[in-house]
Amino acid sequence: MSIANNPTPAAPGLLARWRRWWRSLPPLRQDRIATFGPAVSVIVFLAAIAAAMVYFQLEEYEREREAVMRDVEYAQLQLRQRLQDRRQQLLAITQDLSQRKSGAFEFEFQSEILISQYPELTALSWIGPQGEVIASRLAPDATETADHELRNHLSHPARLAAFEQARRQLAPVFLHREFGLQEDPALLLALPLARRNLFLGMVLAEFSYEELLRQAVPKATLARYAVALIDERGELLAGVKQDSRRAMLHRLPWAMDPPAYRVTLAPQDGRLTLQAQVYRTSQDGPGRALFWTLGALSLLTVWMLLANWRHSRRRIQAQQALLTETNFRRAMENSMLTGMRALDLEGRITYVNPAFCRMTGWTEEDLVNSGPPYCYWPEEDHEALWKILYEELHGRYSPSGFEMRLLRKDGSLFNARMYISPLIAPDGHQTGWMTSITDITEPKRVREELSASYERFATVLDSLDTAISVAPLGSVELLFANKMYRNWLGQRGDGHRQLLDLACIAPRPAQAQRKAAVAEAEAEAGDEALAAGSNGGSAEIWLPELEKWLEVRTRYLTWVDGRMAQMVIASDITARRHAEELGAQQAERAQTASRLITMGEMASSVAHELNQPLTAINNYCSGMISRVKRQQINEEELLGALEKTMKQAQRAGQIIQRIRAFVKRSEPNVTLSDVAQMVSNATELAEIELRRHQIRLNSYLAARLPPLMVDPILIEQVLINLIKNGGESIQQAQRPPVQRQVELRVSQRLIEQHPVVEFCVQDTGQGVPPEILERIYEAFYSTKAEGMGIGLKLCRSIVEAHHGRLQARNLYNPDGIVGCEFSFWIPVTEPPRSDAETTTPVSLNAGPIAKE
Repeated sequence: MSIANNPTPAAPGLLARWRRWWRSLPPLRQDRIATFGPAVSVIVFLAAIAAAMVYFQLEEYEREREAVMRDVEYAQLQLRQRLQDRRQQLLAITQDLSQRKSGAFEFEFQSEILISQYPELTALSWIGPQGEVIASRLAPDATETADHELRNHLSHPARLAAFEQARRQLAPVFLHREFGLQEDPALLLALPLARRNLFLGMVLAEFSYEELLRQAVPKATLARYAVALIDERGELLAGVKQDSRRAMLHRLPWAMDPPAYRVTLAPQDGRLTLQAQVYRTSQDGPGRALFWTLGALSLLTVWMLLANWRHSRRRIQAQQALLTETNFRRAMENSMLTGMRALDLEGRITYVNPAFCRMTGWTEEDLVNSGPPYCYWPEEDHEALWKILYEELHGRYSPSGFEMRLLRKDGSLFNARMYISPLIAPDGHQTGWMTSITDITEPKRVREELSASYERFATVLDSLDTAISVAPLGSVELLFANKMYRNWLGQRGDGHRQLLDLACIAPRPAQAQRKAAVAEAEAEAGDEALAAGSNGGSAEIWLPELEKWLEVRTRYLTWVDGRMAQMVIASDITARRHAEELGAQQAERAQTASRLITMGEMASSVAHELNQPLTAINNYCSGMISRVKRQQINEEELLGALEKTMKQAQRAGQIIQRIRAFVKRSEPNVTLSDVAQMVSNATELAEIELRRHQIRLNSYLAARLPPLMVDPILIEQVLINLIKNGGESIQQAQRPPVQRQVELRVSQRLIEQHPVVEFCVQDTGQGVPPEILERIYEAFYSTKAEGMGIGLKLCRSIVEAHHGRLQARNLYNPDGIVGCEFSFWIPVTEPPRSDAETTTPVSLNAGPIAKE
């Protein structure tokens, strides 16, 4: 037979014996045992709870210790990474300084940006190789003492040590600066400036430990732990160092110190230690409270084992819950800022909260059980308030509430908004009406001020003589338009789009192209242009409908609803355009007049120049006639004489054509011009005047000069004027024949990495007095008695119109001024291309030129 079929009868026998023993005891002893038994149970229960608490505390302590280790190591990583990031940024600045790509101004500008972006960076200094401060920048909150210390930085041992290590190692150096008399501890970073192993100084950065902790350590870590930076002597550099024994008297016997963990900040500085300790302001308070609560409950349980224990305990719990709920609801009512008022079905006040009493100034005793008209109704508003109350009592109320004026007890009035809802009893029947009242005096004042501000803003915009409109990108929906826009282009957004299309000088895109253009504009403007309200450009357009010239400017912006929009500002510039056209016409006339004046001054020289070929022609013709009459000339000699006569006639014709081309009135046109041809034309005319005064003109042209996009007549004018001025200066100085020469040099060079062609005219005259060298370009100012004072002024205008520069300087030798040099350069540019890839002349508005 199996064991399962023969259960042992031991347990039932033991229970029967225990029952017999219990029944054999006297009743008094049974009561004592019954009373003692729960006490033992409570003691055992307390022991189990205490053991559990110790166990769970140990578990919690281990979890906290692991958590603080992870958080401290992560904070260490963040600190190292932040220092590494600042080091990389400063290395970039150091490289620019080493390569001389930037100076003190750029260094201070970059330093100010870094200090404003990174609060832990308190100072940046550029130190020369001898220890002098070239440039420095402090944090905005730095004191005057700190500024003085920074400018005398080598007076501090730590800064001097950083300087010496950087010079010796030629590598970045981190150093710890200890407490000073007037300085806080800081972390120094010395970055040497070196080029080809030559020490050129260093960049010294100072980091605040306090800001470094605040910026690098996660805020969650700072909130959970007492984080501190400690030096090798245990002194606190930054953060919080919690004393773990301060709350010893408030702990339980088994309470332990809060978990803490330390790591070093190597490799920056192994002597610095990062420490974190768990905050525990009231050490083991919950555990202590739980322990004593359990003890009290255990004693109460022993006492409550009497007959009425369960009933009393339930009653106490019910009362406590009711009291808590009542206090909670009362606290809510007393803390509300909204006034609450309850009315019965007849309109009598049955309840008001403290906020309503504070709002009106009346007490609860004054308001409760009072009926209409209420004491807080202004007398002049009784009729309107009776109507509102009637609507309220009959259930006809607006969900948005009513706006009204109420009277305080001190007689002052305030604006309020009242919201109404039915008051439903627990049995589901309506017992009255509940109203909430909010003081809207300040919001209403702000709203009225905003409305008045908007009216003023609209009035100002409507008073402008400029049309302003705003529309979404790629849409004709008009978001805003001022009065001038409406007067010019109407109420629709078609005018806005028309201005944009004309300003872009492009046909209106199709719908698909427009969407793509809008998407591209949003992508370009969304991050930068729209955030900063950047300019979209400007253009001058002709609007046929208004017969006006308009200057159109565009600006991207973000509209109030978050959409990307474009603002167009159109200004009437018709009068200005007319003035510019008139000025261009006057300039053209002045140029022609200037050339005529120049040729008038050269008339005698030109006549002398023409007299030579004409005299030669006359002599050749007379000789041929005489020899033909005497029949002393053969055909070969006759052809030779005729060829010489033809050459002299061609020479005279070329002189006349050159003069006619120079003085001919024409529109200034920029074309692709040959430099050698312009120089040849100018020297041919100018040399006539120079030969009359026995002055040599030497021209030197560099090989393979590129063609220039200029008006050749205007450039020839400048050259002739400068050469003539040089000749006149030589004539006035009365130089000997050996020194009477003017030299013209034309070469190609680079100015600011851009190719230019430079024209240089040197003379051996008396030069320009140094005290008036800066005034020679002023209008109507001349150093010659018969000069008009506009020649050099107009020369400079012509050169600058071609995007060049004109300058003058005296030539010196030990004895004094031996001449003057006028030079100007014209940039080499690509010619404008049309659709057919041909060169198109471009109009040039250059000033006229005349003899100085």
